[in-house]
Order: sequence, then C-alpha cells, then structure tokens
Amino acid sequence: MALYEYEHSELSTAPAAAIWPLWADTGRWPEWDAGVRSVVIDGSFAVGTSGTMTMDGMPPIPFTLTEVTEGRSFTDETRLPDAHLRFEHVLTDVEGGTRITYRVTIDGPDGFGPQVTEDTPDAMRALARLAETTLSGARGEAPDVTASSRV
Repeated sequence: MALYEYEHSELSTAPAAAIWPLWADTGRWPEWDAGVRSVVIDGSFAVGTSGTMTMDGMPPIPFTLTEVTEGRSFTDETRLPDAHLRFEHVLTDVEGGTRITYRVTIDGPDGFGPQVTEDTPDAMRALARLAETTLSGARGEAPDVTASSRV
C-alpha cells in the first residue's frame, strides 16, 4: 500500500452559487466529467448519504459523503478491498470568480493514485465552463469559453 496525495485548482468566472448546484445534483456529474456514466445517491446531498458512481468500463463504485458545507465544499470517501479514497472539493471566492480545488488522498496499491486522478484537470475545466455557460445563458449572454484557466 502507498499513500498518494494530489491537489489541483481551476479558476472560473462563475460564482460559487453557479458551481455548487452542479456538484449537489449528482445526476449532472456526467455533463462535466467525461469518464462518469452515472452517479446515484440514496438521499439528499448531505453528510452520511451514500451512493454509487459508475465510470466507463467499471462496475459501480460505492461512496459516502463525509463532509458537506452547503455552497462551499464536500468530501466523499470510497472504501475498496485494497484502497481507501478521499476526495475533497472546495469552492473559494476570488476576485472575478471562484477557485475550484480538488484534494485527493488515496491509500492503495502503487500506481493506483495517478490512474484515478489523470483526468481530474479536464473534468474541473469542464465543470468551470459549464457553470460559466449556465450563468451566461441565464443572463442571455454569449459564454466566454476562454475564461477558465489552470492555477
């Protein structure tokens, strides 16, 4: 077993209030994470709620929400026979928008962590773009597709 830690941030021109609903509505996760086929939770988006995530070519993966701060952050954890995965998702207000940060800690087989996080930057950029597009559409503006940037 090896401990793997990963952190990545993206900036979005969208406010946290436009990003949070895309997290809290787990049925929308496939809209911004290309590797996710479906996410189903057994209750509300709250601490203690469990669910399953189905990814391309894999059986459903169970997870539990272990921290939820409405509109700001959530943490989900997955326990597999040979690994424990912890994903923190945080929204921080910054000038002109929001910093989206993912922190991942995995205690599992050597090499497993990088496989899990390899598409994280792409998913985060897609989340930022979707929030910006949704916000622009609500205002009747054309979306600024160049607004998202890696931190």
